[in-house]
Order: sequence, then structure tokens, then C-alpha cells
Amino acid sequence: MIPSRGCVTCSAVQESSSPTTTAENEEGKRPKPAAKSLPELMWEDVIPPLKTILESQHHLSQIQLSFQDNKLEGSFLTNGWPYSFWAFFPNGELTGPKGFSLCSYGWGASTVEPFLVDEKKITAKHVVFWVEKRLAAQGIIPVWKE
Repeated sequence: MIPSRGCVTCSAVQESSSPTTTAENEEGKRPKPAAKSLPELMWEDVIPPLKTILESQHHLSQIQLSFQDNKLEGSFLTNGWPYSFWAFFPNGELTGPKGFSLCSYGWGASTVEPFLVDEKKITAKHVVFWVEKRLAAQGIIPVWKE
């Protein structure tokens, strides 16, 4: 390429000044950490933020959250009435089938709904977000934050 009058062409190549370490792959990227197991993900990355959200609601009390047998379980009182919900992960993984159920006023759950079916790559943040949205859709917690 021949530069025309008044035009300057520059190019630069940056080379790595240090050799690739054993913690990096050939392209210089660190490998992804091993994925957490579903129970570990729930206890560390889902339950704490979900509990914070529920505890911020002044009309909710006796909040309990747990994860066992591939099921995230939550219960609380709202204005003295008992509510509980379940988010099911029957295969023990986020990428498998999932369901959600809500029980109010001490009655048994009437329906089990699909849960997180449209998400391509599901993370703990998605689980927290969609549980919060399901509770908001039922009028248990506000839809909009002030």
C-alpha cells in the first residue's frame, strides 16, 4: 500500500513479554474454574441474595430458605399468612428440567409451572431474579423497587 500525500499509515504489534504460565492455556486465557455443584451453588450464590431480598420486605417474617433433594424451598409469613415455594431441579443440575410451585394461606400447591425455560445459560443470578419475579407476580413482594 502506498500512502497518498497527507496520509500516514501506522501499524503496531504487541508481543507478550512473559512466557505463558501453567495457569494459562495456549491463547493466554485462564481456564474456567470448575463449575459448582447444584447444592453448593444454591447455598453460596442463591440463598444469601434471595434471603436479603425477602428480608428487605417489612411485611414478611419468619423467612426460611433451604436446599435439599434438588429443591430450593422457601417459606415465610406475610401479614400473618403462611406462604411457601419450591424451585425444583429434578436432575440435580441447572440445565435440566426445572419447575416452580407456590403455596399460599397454608394450602397445598395447586400447580407446578415450568421455571427458567427460556434462558440459554442459567446462572445463580437468574434463579434469584426469577424467584423474585414469581413472588412479585403473585403480589407477595412489590414488582417495582423504590
